[in-house]
Amino acid sequence: MRFRHPDGSTVHLAYCTNVHPAETLDGVLAQLRDHCEPVRRRLGRDRLGIGLWLARDAAAALVTDPSALRGLRTELDRRGLEVVTLNGFPYQGFGAEEVKYRVYRPDWADPERLDHTTSLARVLAQLLPDDVTEGTISTLPLAWRTAYDDTRAALSHTALRTLAERLDVVAELTGRSIRIGLEPEPGCTVETTADAIGPLTDIGHDRIGICVDTCHLATSFEDPHTALDALTRARVPLVKSQLSAALHAEHPHLPEVRDALAAFDEPRFLHQTRTSTAAGLRGTDDLGEALTGDTLPDASPWRAHFHVPLHAAPAAPLTSTLPVLKAALAHLVGGAHPLTRHLEVETYTWQALPTALRPSTRAQLADGIAAELALARDLLTDLGLKELP
Repeated sequence: MRFRHPDGSTVHLAYCTNVHPAETLDGVLAQLRDHCEPVRRRLGRDRLGIGLWLARDAAAALVTDPSALRGLRTELDRRGLEVVTLNGFPYQGFGAEEVKYRVYRPDWADPERLDHTTSLARVLAQLLPDDVTEGTISTLPLAWRTAYDDTRAALSHTALRTLAERLDVVAELTGRSIRIGLEPEPGCTVETTADAIGPLTDIGHDRIGICVDTCHLATSFEDPHTALDALTRARVPLVKSQLSAALHAEHPHLPEVRDALAAFDEPRFLHQTRTSTAAGLRGTDDLGEALTGDTLPDASPWRAHFHVPLHAAPAAPLTSTLPVLKAALAHLVGGAHPLTRHLEVETYTWQALPTALRPSTRAQLADGIAAELALARDLLTDLGLKELP
């Protein structure tokens, strides 16, 4: 979906396909048919933006086979779909029964991460619509925090500098500019937007910036305006933003709130949980850990890294951090000029929701994704952007 900003520029809105993960190119093509096109039709649009997730094997197949890449581009056009952004965070296995810590491997100290992201950039340059010259890719915020020492930090820095040089070459060869955004996430080396400023300033290249995920922002209790102003002052490129909402519990000490939270404690993904105290941010790596014993103080609200559908906040006594998303979006695109032109709804947890909230058919999932995009569309038009055909 495309929108005209009051300054005349185009802002793109997509949804991320990691909600229906596939490891192979055939699986990606099936996604377009079975999921993405039905979402487009529900929205009544001739064209729908999608943020593709391409696992290692799918990306490798595309970068080594020009005919396969042309075939994917043709299929996108045929189904009324367009791609200006990729999710390069998960490397492989995102559809596994247990993902948890695996999603952070390989990290930026490992050569596989650089090679994979380079492949994604080369693929994206060929997938961009004819009238679009800039693409974006979100990626791992360096590494999970444990076992990350000075040596691995130096390797990561070198890898990102090498990536920037490769992106320069892609631009020279194709005329398309591909930019990469580190995506701060609780528990990682770069957990907050503030943590990103130092590493990105050190790299000092305008093709390497930040992807602000509003669920992660909220989980870490960051104020959107303070965070985004700091990035602007530091001249950190704001490459893209993922529109998402976290799980919020206002009174986590109450038994009924604990019971409600327990329904979201599931075995597939990590749900890092945080609370803001007078002594600073406190947290656990997973929701189950927070619910057992006295690991996490419960005198203040908790927020869990669980991507809640934008249009469907959980029932009381829980809610979502949709207000944080709205505040961030107003700052991102509500000013005289947009801080970023690539927005992506990323709710990959539809099949991890409590059973009563989980879609049981493809049609129900398409309905839910379309409803999320419709809400995001309405937020953008309320800010003065005009939806384009």
